[in-house]
Amino acid sequence: MVSPLAINFLADFKIDESIQNQVDISSYVSLLVMMVLACGLTFQLPMIIFVLSQVGIMTPKFMRDYRKHAFIVILIIAAVITPSPDVFSQMLVTAPLLLLYEISIFVSARVNNKREKARLASEIAEENEARFRENN
Repeated sequence: MVSPLAINFLADFKIDESIQNQVDISSYVSLLVMMVLACGLTFQLPMIIFVLSQVGIMTPKFMRDYRKHAFIVILIIAAVITPSPDVFSQMLVTAPLLLLYEISIFVSARVNNKREKARLASEIAEENEARFRENN
């Protein structure tokens, strides 16, 4: 959705009528590859958060507390990813990134809950084992 908007903008961009845009296949492919890689990497956010949550680096509380900061960072990333300065294409990138951020909070909360349940189960098992040893 963003690529056609960016290509049309860059093709129609003129500073002066005497300057002609000359798009060659290498610049066209370069633009598409950059757009696909940038968007593809950003759509890996839930997986990155999953791994960071598994390790214990990222928590849902941290992500909820810094949601406003993340919004600003997402706007900056969307501005860098989209080569055209129009707001519409930037919002086309921003909306999915915000949705991915919210999904990442959910993923992190789920991983955190599973890790907490496993920790509690481990503690209960240790307590039961200690009681068993005391009784025998």
